[in-house]
Amino acid sequence: MSKAMSRHRDAQSIAVSFTLNGRLQEIEVEPHELLLDVVRERFGLTGVKLSCDVQVCGACTLLVDGRPVSACTTLAFEVRGRSVLTIEGLADNGNLHPLQQAFIEHGGFQCGFCTPGMILAAKVLLDENPNPSEAELKHFMHGNLCRCTGYKKIIESIMAAAKKMRGGRA
Repeated sequence: MSKAMSRHRDAQSIAVSFTLNGRLQEIEVEPHELLLDVVRERFGLTGVKLSCDVQVCGACTLLVDGRPVSACTTLAFEVRGRSVLTIEGLADNGNLHPLQQAFIEHGGFQCGFCTPGMILAAKVLLDENPNPSEAELKHFMHGNLCRCTGYKKIIESIMAAAKKMRGGRA
């Protein structure tokens, strides 16, 4: 790339400051860069996956200010001043989040490709509704697809985590 092209490209970059998994990050991004690409390629956090590329499968789900977003269609500069949580940031001091642990204990992860998005979406549900019915859970999770199997083990995992997070109470 010529120096002139490089200067032109740099002039278009956008300074972005945001919190990623609890740590303040400052980075220059191009206006067209997607959050998914920045998180995966620049920060090496590969839990977020690219699958459908059109916001329908949930594999790219990240939490921005506690809300699920499709990182495959979110521009990186849109998270300026916000907090982004990935699956890698969900554990606390090396201790798995109850959802992560439940997916392991109840076999909710099959191949694992959709698991990070499933867990992050389920976290939002359980933060809002600690005691969802199975019907409420299914409705909330309809935007997160698993291509391996039926959803029985995923639902069991989320319901088990909900119970654990409530202190074992029904």
